[in-house]
Amino acid sequence: MWTPEVTQMIVKGIGETLYMTLLSTIFGYLFGLPMGVLLAVSDKEGLSPNPVLYKIMDVVANIVRSIPFLILLILLIPFTRALVGKSTGSTATIVPLVVAAVPFIARMVESSLKEVDAGVVEAARSMGAGNGRIIIKVLLVEARTSLITGATIAIGTILGYSAMAGTVGGGGLGDIAVRYGYYRWQTGIMITTVVLLIVLVQIFQSVGMFIAAKLDKRK
Repeated sequence: MWTPEVTQMIVKGIGETLYMTLLSTIFGYLFGLPMGVLLAVSDKEGLSPNPVLYKIMDVVANIVRSIPFLILLILLIPFTRALVGKSTGSTATIVPLVVAAVPFIARMVESSLKEVDAGVVEAARSMGAGNGRIIIKVLLVEARTSLITGATIAIGTILGYSAMAGTVGGGGLGDIAVRYGYYRWQTGIMITTVVLLIVLVQIFQSVGMFIAAKLDKRK
């Protein structure tokens, strides 16, 4: 079973999994971070309360998060095909991964920003700082440890989603586990992919927690 071809396939699967996870996380934060900031700022106790804006984003986030990822992946097949020209493979999987990640990331960003001491915000406001400056110089800076922790959780979640995408030809280790471990009953390959996924999650978790600890000014 452990031929050079199988080893090469697993190495390629690791590369595809990292490609999907990291790129999806980057794009997820590209859209999810601003959304999370808007949710925190427009809330009734935020810097600039806006019930209508908050309600719209709140409903959108809740709807997307309520849809199981596999169903969301299937629902987005026409959109994915129109955007990247295909609906299978690691590149195509990034599209539903980003869509699933954005509201998840936004909620974590919102939660992190709401943890910032209101006294710090009031102090900045009393010194004449505008909302934009408070967001960039106070909220995001004060919440950096929580934001890094949230990013670590997000990467682990997206990695898990990328593995699930293997059931519909999404590529990566999940695809290998389904094609060889499930359909061909090759238990060794199945166990190997599971162990590798666990190792990847642990690596991301350890690196994220290390960075968060370094940025935590309370220590």
